[in-house]
Amino acid sequence: MNYFRTAILLAGMTALFMAVGFLLGGRSGMMIALVVAAGMNIFSYWNSDKMVLSMYGARQVDRNSAPEFVGMIEELAGRAQLPMPRVFIMDNPQPNAFATGRNPQNAAVAATTGLLNSLSREEVAGVMAHELAHIKNHDTLTMTITATLAGAISMLANFGMFFGGRDNNRPFGAIGTIVMMVLAPLAAMVVQMAISRSREYEADKLGAQICGQPMWLASALAKISNAAHQVPNMEAEHNPATAHMFIINPLSGERMDNLFSTHPATENRIAALRALAQQMGAGDGNWGGTSAQPTSAPRSGAWGTDAGTRRGPWG
Repeated sequence: MNYFRTAILLAGMTALFMAVGFLLGGRSGMMIALVVAAGMNIFSYWNSDKMVLSMYGARQVDRNSAPEFVGMIEELAGRAQLPMPRVFIMDNPQPNAFATGRNPQNAAVAATTGLLNSLSREEVAGVMAHELAHIKNHDTLTMTITATLAGAISMLANFGMFFGGRDNNRPFGAIGTIVMMVLAPLAAMVVQMAISRSREYEADKLGAQICGQPMWLASALAKISNAAHQVPNMEAEHNPATAHMFIINPLSGERMDNLFSTHPATENRIAALRALAQQMGAGDGNWGGTSAQPTSAPRSGAWGTDAGTRRGPWG
């Protein structure tokens, strides 16, 4: 089903790309856009993860450079019955994280230094379990390719300002160009919103089940949401088409759960996690506790005996 949804998404984004080409150059522009879109689909399938990681200056770490963080990912991946993903850290003060890769065998997870330095280990575990849930649900291919194509559509639309409205090959002239410049990025954003918001709820639920404590993720979401709108993420601001990949919208001014937000309202996500915690019989789950600690929680020895109080840096 996920592969079918991916195919439908690619077809829709390709059609949107062709529509922009048609408005810019008529039938010839549409055919050129089709060829470009086909090439981008192929390129994105194999390389979109590398592009996004490079865009954010992510550096790969291992057990030598970040032993505790990598050990955490390894244990959570085992609990999720996933292959060990590549692990990256982004030097960015905003607390945030994302996952990418065309399939679980070629996946990667990335967290910012802001996330590792400001959240407790339980909260980081909840966040990274959420990202592993995206991998397990095969969301990462769809999300990464969508980011690539949405960015290309917005860029192509912006090219319209450099063309006059007098080209007879373009059916709607200057009016069509203006409409295209406004509607094409908006349409790409709506597509991103549609695929991202429902998947965030699904990843929250599965991620909570992977780490064993929904309230770890709920606590992390509250902290990240508050900090994300105070600490700018300049790479994300320059590449807004990638915003839907992050666990919390990294762009400024996106607090409301409205039509144009790529993420559900954090309050709604936390409420859903609280309800899940009640269903699972899980409490706040402070690391090292007795009453709230579920038997399925990751063992504390993997990250140290003081895992409930320590923070980063973790490499």
